[in-house]
Amino acid sequence: MIISSPTDYREAARRRLPRFLFDYIDGAAVTEGTMHSNVEALQSIALRQRVLQGGGDPDLSSTILGTDWKLPIALGPVGATGMYARRGEVQAARAAEQAGIPYTLSTVGVCPIEEVAAGASGELWSQLYVLKDRGYMKNSLDRAWENGMKTLVFTVDMPLPGSRYRDRHSGMSGPNASIRQYLQACTHPHWAIDVGLKGRPLSFGNIEKYTGHTMTMDDYMGFLSKNFDPSIAWHDLEWIRESWKGNLVIKGILEEEDAREAVRMGADGIIVSNHGGRQLDGAKPTARALPDIAATVGDDLTVLADSGIRSGLDVVRMMALGAKGVLLGRSYIYALAAEGQAGVENLLKLIEADMKVTMCLIGANSCSDITSERLEKGLHQVVEESQHLTTGQ
Repeated sequence: MIISSPTDYREAARRRLPRFLFDYIDGAAVTEGTMHSNVEALQSIALRQRVLQGGGDPDLSSTILGTDWKLPIALGPVGATGMYARRGEVQAARAAEQAGIPYTLSTVGVCPIEEVAAGASGELWSQLYVLKDRGYMKNSLDRAWENGMKTLVFTVDMPLPGSRYRDRHSGMSGPNASIRQYLQACTHPHWAIDVGLKGRPLSFGNIEKYTGHTMTMDDYMGFLSKNFDPSIAWHDLEWIRESWKGNLVIKGILEEEDAREAVRMGADGIIVSNHGGRQLDGAKPTARALPDIAATVGDDLTVLADSGIRSGLDVVRMMALGAKGVLLGRSYIYALAAEGQAGVENLLKLIEADMKVTMCLIGANSCSDITSERLEKGLHQVVEESQHLTTGQ
């Protein structure tokens, strides 16, 4: 299959992966309406085309959270990444290193922190969920810091897993899941040999380092259902801020009130996100939530965003709406599943090229030039009014 655009990787991944794995990364909660709205809302954002601006070759580099990025993009945390490619977390981290951007390791990654840190020397971030087992959380924080991870992405929009019906249909969960997964793997021999056999151990290394016993896929699903903590509140995060010496980024913010709470507790950044539509089906699209949140927090912390980003054009749109940078999720997992590290590297090159074309056509010479003034006039005025109301100007 010829890859000509970032979205081509989805079909390439579908062909290669057993159904339960493809549907897990491709699906979302309930009717999957919010997942589709993320894409539609972002693609509806119109930019102002400018001509004869003399910009030349746009500069895509940015300084975000105190470090220099070659692109205003990070690879976001995705659970079970190592099921999509052989030792997938390491391959993805190496691709991010080559691109000069951060890679975020999921709490429920196949490869443990120690393996990823040893396999890639770029900027690594560590992600953590809200869990009942605070001993595990402390263990994860300590191991991340000891292995050079200085930014913590604390995901707060998953007090319990969303209702993902597609997973029950595909065999990721539900009755006879193990048997169904095995049969599907048998019909995808390339994946079965490359990942299923050569990619072992296919267990959840971060959790194993703490529990001391093997975590199979069934154990993984059970761990999620038993250990997420729906009772947690903002004050429960104070011990995280007190014990973590590095950057603290709160992921899963969709409302202005929650953005203010993140500022109050001393977070260094937030990620405006609805978890790719995988949690609350019916939640507002990220592109709609972003402008008001960015206006609310101003320069009090760094605003990043994810959900619905499929191209370099989408990256520019998110930045015009108020984000300093974005995180990729599904899009890079499709590329990883299709072609491993090389696929992710190529995806990022495609997105970079797309960003440069877009920036040239809107007259933006650098990332700092991508402001709300690049939006169509009506939308620009709405964003400006929101900023004035928020700041009281």
